[in-house]
Amino acid sequence: MPCENPGRRRSAGSRAKRVGLAAVGAVGLALLAGCSAETERQIRGLAMPEPATEQAPAIYDLWRWAWLAAILVGIIVWGLIGYVVVRYRRRHEDEVPVQTRYNLPLEIFYTVAPIMMVVVFFYWTLTVQNEVLDEQDPDVELEVVGQQWSWTFNYPYTSDEGDEGYVYYSGTASEIPTLVLPEGERVQFNLHSPDVIHGFWVPGFLMKMDVIPGRTNNFQVVPNQEGFFKGKCTEFCGVSHSRMLFNVDVVSPEEYEAYLDELAGTGQNFSPEPVTGGDDADTVAGLEEEEASQ
Repeated sequence: MPCENPGRRRSAGSRAKRVGLAAVGAVGLALLAGCSAETERQIRGLAMPEPATEQAPAIYDLWRWAWLAAILVGIIVWGLIGYVVVRYRRRHEDEVPVQTRYNLPLEIFYTVAPIMMVVVFFYWTLTVQNEVLDEQDPDVELEVVGQQWSWTFNYPYTSDEGDEGYVYYSGTASEIPTLVLPEGERVQFNLHSPDVIHGFWVPGFLMKMDVIPGRTNNFQVVPNQEGFFKGKCTEFCGVSHSRMLFNVDVVSPEEYEAYLDELAGTGQNFSPEPVTGGDDADTVAGLEEEEASQ
């Protein structure tokens, strides 16, 4: 009986591997070709939306570089695992691979490298945090109230008669409110809660902050593109948490002023002090009471 040629067997195995890799690549290309433009954009942005404020690109870059670092670390670790599996595998039934007790240079590397990675991540995270939380004199200062279970937006306003106060819009659990912002102007959000912890998040701004009872948190953004964005609460705040949604409409400064005039013109949306809750809010407290409790 003729013996099987080992070289031919290896050649057939290599051919099978190449065919398998080609099939996997073809399937991957087919899946990518079937993606919508929005899905392709999310893949390129690593699931991050396009930045819509002047502060957002710093967060966006931190996110992408962190992912790149994680991928590189994963490739190195997987490569080392694969190398060890192949290089030190058992080649014969009665063979026992060399059992190394320790490798001092490798152990030093495994200790120093993670520490250096943490230091670098900490440095860039702190740098981005300082950049996005940098406060300057705002063009608009809004009082945002998260209450169970909707949002109230208070806009500073001076009436034609010279009365200073706020015009406001309160959502309900059945009506999603809209926050209107002027494009190109620095906006400060002062966040208040009369009941429990909420979370103020506009994904398009790439920034969120907790809304905590008895404490006023704030941050600033400069919206740099007009458009319609979604917002939501990111802290579980009760049975109707999922309804704590809001919309954000970034408009021109002229449209923003017209919107405030429209709110004031109703005669029911003007208040000398910020309003702290909608009609169906379980707890409605004055902001002055909240500040006094701090």
